[in-house]
Amino acid sequence: MLKFEEAEVDRVSCGLDEVGRGPLAGPVVASAVVLDSQKVIDGITDSKKLTPERRQVLAREVKQHSTSWAIGLCEVEEIDELNILRASLLAMQRAFEQLKVEVDLALIDGIHSPMLNCETHTVIKGDSKVDSIGAASILAKVTRDEIMTRYHEEFPEYGFHRNFGYPTPDHLQVLRKIGPCAIHRKSFRPVANWTSL
Repeated sequence: MLKFEEAEVDRVSCGLDEVGRGPLAGPVVASAVVLDSQKVIDGITDSKKLTPERRQVLAREVKQHSTSWAIGLCEVEEIDELNILRASLLAMQRAFEQLKVEVDLALIDGIHSPMLNCETHTVIKGDSKVDSIGAASILAKVTRDEIMTRYHEEFPEYGFHRNFGYPTPDHLQVLRKIGPCAIHRKSFRPVANWTSL
């Protein structure tokens, strides 16, 4: 991990990341995390590199040992209205605005930055380079998976507890057979194609 936070000892920094840009269904979920420099959490990295069980353990540690953390969402209707990039940035902005501490510097995964009332710095592959961004990616992923698992109870045909809304072969097969449900993103081409059939 690159220790951006260590170079900013006199300033409060947070990490920001989002999960859920690629799925055909469900919200995009972002998280903001201000780590406590006195409490080291071992094993933080890009959430996609971790098993679900390990993500759950680390998410609990991040929540317990961070100075502040928050979650922000953009729901399907907002994604369809804004487009997925703008919705992702809005979700990050919402997470940031819920932090309980004043932040001087926001470290953001990727190349796009939301509008925030502090200095921002984007980091390509930041979730595997910066501890606070990695922590944010873990919280966002765990939160979104929990949301999609709950949606499985409402729409069991689509297997959201397994595919979490991503366009897996099984998910696409069900879409072809019965069409989209209320949480599908109508602006995404595969969904739009079957909506118009």
